[in-house]
Amino acid sequence: MNYTFHWLPAFRALPDMLWGALVTLEVAVLSMLLGVFFAVLLALGSGSKYRVLRGLATSWIELARNTPALFQIYMAYFGLGSLGIHLDSFPALLAGITFNNAGYLAETFRGGLRAVPPTQVRAARSLGMGQIQAFRLIVLPQMFRVVFYPLTNQMVWAILMTSLGVIVGLNNDLTGVTQELNVRSFRTFEYFALAAVIYYLLAKLVTLSARLLAWRLFRY
Repeated sequence: MNYTFHWLPAFRALPDMLWGALVTLEVAVLSMLLGVFFAVLLALGSGSKYRVLRGLATSWIELARNTPALFQIYMAYFGLGSLGIHLDSFPALLAGITFNNAGYLAETFRGGLRAVPPTQVRAARSLGMGQIQAFRLIVLPQMFRVVFYPLTNQMVWAILMTSLGVIVGLNNDLTGVTQELNVRSFRTFEYFALAAVIYYLLAKLVTLSARLLAWRLFRY
């Protein structure tokens, strides 16, 4: 092997890569917030008595779970463009990952909703709560406890999925910055090894933060 490692340029580029990591976290957090919102609606829609709502929710979930995330991001960037809806790289990546997150989280939430005994809702209604109030104050907190760790896994998955942004031209997230540095220097191994370490640390940070939060929220 004649390859000579040069780590110093990679370490000098570390501040730029960390700024890229912030953009990566921004996309992941936004996609999770939006994904949770749509996932709750999809979970309720998939159990709805209305056929149209049930069909729309089921179609979204099936597409999100059974097609590659790469395809979903391509459709957001190139597919919508064919219909006259032009998205830049950032919103296209955000839309693609949100679509994917919502599909997976909807199934997680559906399981969480089923884990809450119906008697809890009946008890809340007998105390005078309305249907929405009972759902918000009784069902959602219990469901959140059940789905907390799957949410953490999906957050880690969302961070890793942001690396697909490079295929639609995003160049200011961690993978995009790394790719730019690689093109300029051809020190592929050094830059991408450093990027892999940053991704690993981000995933571990999310996991440890979730454990601390779970200990704080669910210790009783």
